[in-house]
Amino acid sequence: MSSPAPSSSLPVDASTVQVAVAGEALIDLIRNPDGTYLPCLGGALYNLCRALARQGVGTQYLNPLSRDRFGRELAAQLQGDGVHLAQPEPVQQVTSLAVVNLDAQGHPDYAFYRDGVADRAVSAQGLTAACSASPALQLVCTGALALDARDAAVYVPWLQAQRAAGHCVVVDANLRPSVMPDLAAYRAQVHAALAEADIIKASDEDLEHLQVSGADALARARHLLAANPRAVLMALTLGGEGAWLLHKNGGQWFAKEAQPLAVVDTVGAGDSFLAGLLAHLLQRSRAEGMAGVGFAAWLNGLSADACQAALRHALASASLCVMERGCVPPSWQAAQARAAQYPALAR
Repeated sequence: MSSPAPSSSLPVDASTVQVAVAGEALIDLIRNPDGTYLPCLGGALYNLCRALARQGVGTQYLNPLSRDRFGRELAAQLQGDGVHLAQPEPVQQVTSLAVVNLDAQGHPDYAFYRDGVADRAVSAQGLTAACSASPALQLVCTGALALDARDAAVYVPWLQAQRAAGHCVVVDANLRPSVMPDLAAYRAQVHAALAEADIIKASDEDLEHLQVSGADALARARHLLAANPRAVLMALTLGGEGAWLLHKNGGQWFAKEAQPLAVVDTVGAGDSFLAGLLAHLLQRSRAEGMAGVGFAAWLNGLSADACQAALRHALASASLCVMERGCVPPSWQAAQARAAQYPALAR
């Protein structure tokens, strides 16, 4: 495995954390054309941490990491990217593994090995305590494998505590239905988490797996946003067909790359998209001062220009990622430059 990539991000401590992220950190074993497997650092929430930090956001990873070699590599990369570790001391449990096979279009198919692993050695109380130690915290994020019904006692109670503390809740559905033993329980758990969210991200495939009603993906996204009255924003990703950003006030914005991309693979694309979206919104909120209100309340008054700009930045962030092998999230400057140089199509 390669050594951690250098990053321009500055290390942060708990006092400067703006976003706390909880969820899986694992090793993606990506199948090469010759049948061998390349170990890559991954996990949706792990990728989100790295992507946020690389875009200049003070970010904290809440879950523990293993003392095994893979865990040490995961920790080193997070710290190299400037992510603060809420639990810097490693634990005895082993690191989660995901075996990843890519199809001809570079889309990944996963098989997970997650029993008795380090990133699941958490409790709602422990996550809440770590967040309480971050006075500048504004957003908390989770999703993907953290929404496994077997961890129901951890993440939804934690999200409820964060909402009560005045923090903005972000949930990325990012379903993995093929690896869940009880799909109905998994679906119910995802919906329970989404009910706590101020910002929701989901793909068109996620909405199908969640059995959200609607004639097409956009209609399903509108339905999901309306069905979760606490939610203010809904990001809908459509892979190579672009993305939508919906506001509860009825506004909706679309962006798609004007020209086809040289896609290497799509690992980490959605995570980079969400990081770009959140980083842009945070930057905008700082510029506007938020008028003394919390971030979640500030979202209610977002302008159309702010929404379109954030969406374009998110799309540029994802596009830069898919042109690299594995998850290589871009910097804020790189995403800004791409969004300016290659204007996205809109509707």
